[in-house]
Amino acid sequence: MGADDKLNNTGEDLKGKAKEAAGKLTDDERMEAEGKGDQSKADLKNAGEKVKDAFKH
Repeated sequence: MGADDKLNNTGEDLKGKAKEAAGKLTDDERMEAEGKGDQSKADLKNAGEKVKDAFKH
C-alpha cells in the first residue's frame, strides 16, 4: 500500500470519526450516519489496498 493511499484513508477515517462525534453532540443523526459511512469507506479502501499488496508479493 502506498504511503499516500494510507494517509488519505487515515484522513478519511478521522474525518468520519469527527463527523460522527459532532453528530452525537448535536443530536444530528444524519451527520452521525455520514461519519460512520466515511469510516466504513476508509476501511474498505484499506482492505482493498491490502489485497492488492498481497498479490504483489
